[in-house]
Amino acid sequence: MTGLFDLSTTELLLRLGAASGLGMLQGLDWERRGFPAGMRTHGLFALSGALLVLLGLGVADVVLARGGESDPLRVVQGLFQAMGFLGAGMVFARGGDVRNLTSAASLVLTCAIGMTAGAGLWRMTLIAAALGICLSVLARLLKRPKVEG
Repeated sequence: MTGLFDLSTTELLLRLGAASGLGMLQGLDWERRGFPAGMRTHGLFALSGALLVLLGLGVADVVLARGGESDPLRVVQGLFQAMGFLGAGMVFARGGDVRNLTSAASLVLTCAIGMTAGAGLWRMTLIAAALGICLSVLARLLKRPKVEG
């Protein structure tokens, strides 16, 4: 496995830039509809995920090079747990209706996309981003309007 300190500046820019750009793209639909969690929020979630995965890989690389034991998957687990906590904080119920559940799920997905970009798993990153955009946009377009009554 290539450690953080073996990556070129170009590779780091590619991973962090792709995470940020794809995150912003995930948030574009939310932005256009006027939701608070728009392009900037999605981009920051994805960048955070990528940066923390790169940090975990880099620290693991240093620890292993010094003869220690390290498990970079613990960073992934901790990060995803934190993103779930933030997502759960967005969800609330009002009068029997649950609000912001899809926004929270979108941000958690965006962080996961950032995490895969940070790890350099490009095929997985692009497939997940494309599917996330399709789910977000197509499901909204195909959704039946609520019937008042």
